[in-house]
Amino acid sequence: MRIGIDIGGTFTDFVLFDPANGALQTFKRLSTPRDPAEAVLEGLAEAGHRFTEIVHGSTVATNALLERKGATTAFVATAGFRDLLAIGRQNRSQLYDFFADRPEPLVPAELRLEVLERVDRHGHVLHALDPAELAPLLEQLGRTGAQSVAVCLLFSFANPVHEQQVGAALRQAGLLTSLSSEVLPEFREYERASTTVINAYVSPVLDRYIGRLAGQLQSVDFRIMQSNGGSISAAQARREAVRSILSGPAGGAVGAFHVAQAAGFERVLTFDMGGTSTDVALCDGGIQVTSEGEIGGLPVRIPVIDIHTVGAGGGSIARVDVGGALRVGPQSAGADPGPACYGRGGGAPTVTDANLALGRLPADRFLGGQMALDAAASEAALMRLAEATQLAPVPGLSLAQAAALGIVQIANAHMERALRLISVARGHDPADFALLSFGGAGGLHACDLARGLGVRTVIVPPGASTLSAFGMLVADVVKDYVQTVMLVGTVGYQEMRETMERMEARGLAEVAAEGVPAERITLFPQVDVRYRGQAYELTVPLTPDFAAAFHAEHQRVYSHSQPGATLEIVNLRLRAVGSVPRPVLPAAEPGDHDPATAYLDHRPVVLSAGLANVPFYDGAFLHPGHALPGPVIIVYKDTTVFLAAGDRATVDRHFNLIVAVGQQ
Repeated sequence: MRIGIDIGGTFTDFVLFDPANGALQTFKRLSTPRDPAEAVLEGLAEAGHRFTEIVHGSTVATNALLERKGATTAFVATAGFRDLLAIGRQNRSQLYDFFADRPEPLVPAELRLEVLERVDRHGHVLHALDPAELAPLLEQLGRTGAQSVAVCLLFSFANPVHEQQVGAALRQAGLLTSLSSEVLPEFREYERASTTVINAYVSPVLDRYIGRLAGQLQSVDFRIMQSNGGSISAAQARREAVRSILSGPAGGAVGAFHVAQAAGFERVLTFDMGGTSTDVALCDGGIQVTSEGEIGGLPVRIPVIDIHTVGAGGGSIARVDVGGALRVGPQSAGADPGPACYGRGGGAPTVTDANLALGRLPADRFLGGQMALDAAASEAALMRLAEATQLAPVPGLSLAQAAALGIVQIANAHMERALRLISVARGHDPADFALLSFGGAGGLHACDLARGLGVRTVIVPPGASTLSAFGMLVADVVKDYVQTVMLVGTVGYQEMRETMERMEARGLAEVAAEGVPAERITLFPQVDVRYRGQAYELTVPLTPDFAAAFHAEHQRVYSHSQPGATLEIVNLRLRAVGSVPRPVLPAAEPGDHDPATAYLDHRPVVLSAGLANVPFYDGAFLHPGHALPGPVIIVYKDTTVFLAAGDRATVDRHFNLIVAVGQQ
């Protein structure tokens, strides 16, 4: 058995796959924010000791960074550059806001140290590092109480000899050490330093977490999901935690695109609405990966799936701001105490409470009936909010329902803005894409979002609530490598191949060491190219005609190119991919077109036009060929789908709901 695990802010999801018969099994447990490992171990105990491989996506490193709860970290730089982290790029996140503040560096001034050394941009040693300097450095670090150290020396990507000397001394002294020449041997000093510091800051936290799990999972192949959409061994993740900083959302994007392709869609907007946040991504024939990520206002240059996150989820809290306006999120009720309807002590109204009050979420069928929801608690919380906002009565609705409708509309506006940011703002028309909805709360909002964006098709897979955990199981073993070379465009292809061959040998060896047979390893060499004088580059495949490919890509992205201009070759990149056996999605041919066996009952539901009696169907009894017109509520074990009037859902051969969205 293989098992995928995804920790969310509210629930921890499990997907079990049996390669012997292709069976998939899913279940959820409430997350345990104070100790995330607790929910994981409880879930594994529930699954039984039948598994041989675990692929785990975790928010442990992400939360440590966003909440500033990482290890006490020191920073060692070349003499004169200790304040590199504070100086940064001097970019303004909000150009016209005079009061906008840059995030504070993870390393305070007293923990930023220096060593006297210098290497030039070609890697030539200008001032050799004196080994005698290392003893005073260790004494300084001992006085600071640093738990982890990040080392980033000038031009160490061209010649790492001095960094290696410093690193050897620090590691011999028992200090956890991150070297920029190991984490990110790439130019751009600030981004390289920031990425290395983040790795040093979160690695001890993830190391403790994985260590606790690994200690209780003997003889199991334990893997961690990376931000780039692939998995790595737990041992590497413990050393290089920065690579797993967005592991959960990455698993969702991988799983979503896999499902979309099986359903015949290559162009999709992925929409993952969980309990705490919503993650969106655009897939145009493939998953988009970027090396220009930013988390908590700090740059992270390792490859990550291009995902945008907003603080809108089922647990997002509705409140009244100082001006008397209604706000939703980004604060979340999480798993403890959770929304008011969970009956765990939460008193603040959330998006989940709003959907319950609107009748769109059946209280008696939440999590397949395993967890009853308290409708009275939701109504009381919404009434307090309505009174605080001095909400005017709406004909035909209670004050609680009117407040709930406002909460849903505001949450939808936040999520629609996020989808526009990854599509319209980047030159894509959302109408050219399908919207693939997943996450526990996604189905209640997807069709309304699609309508606002002009999207005509929504896809809701049967395992929507646990799709991120499913994505862990379809993710390949992936290793990314980069090396800055800074060559003029007249350099020959063969000269670049010499450096690339060394990177390829390393990639083959390291992926093979993860247990992948050689015949299942594929290498993707790439090169970062720009016109001389440009500040940023484009990435194209490294082939003999890479220059022509660059000009074509520049034309596609920027609508112009200069084939006669001089090129600069900035970085060589390599992606080594080891393919894994993937679960086969359940499939059946269309049969009986009458979904009467799935019918549950009619219940009152608040629609945009007012209160109406709406049919409810059990998604577990819907089969290929069934069709349902809206308005309708389709209830699955771990998610619920809401279709408004004018929408029409059909079930495809993989049991996905394919919704034709009515444009009202």
